[in-house]
Amino acid sequence: MTAQGILTLVEMWCWTGVAVGVLFLLFGIHRVDEDASGAVAFRPLLIVGIVLIWPLVLWRWYVLARGIDNWQRRHVPPRHTHLYAAVFLAIAVIVSISLSMALKQTWPDHIAPEKLSKAAPNE
Repeated sequence: MTAQGILTLVEMWCWTGVAVGVLFLLFGIHRVDEDASGAVAFRPLLIVGIVLIWPLVLWRWYVLARGIDNWQRRHVPPRHTHLYAAVFLAIAVIVSISLSMALKQTWPDHIAPEKLSKAAPNE
């Protein structure tokens, strides 16, 4: 049941990505990259990437089509958030190790271990 739900979500993600990819490659690529307006041979190569990251493509297409892009800060990394991410990951590792040690399974006391016999030789 859970696996079928996950597969359904993945399928919906991919079909949405295909639709966004076709629309983007037909109507929006020249707004994101001016040099791509005449080049049509490489567009089918982009469809796989667009299928995977279609929300980012839609967001970037929207930002550039509206002209609200701050191109001066486009390549400035958000270093102020790196400290928060490092602290969060350190705490997450400590918590996950602590929980795994606290929730580890124990062998039931009323079941005696059995010694496995050797496999019979093929005759």
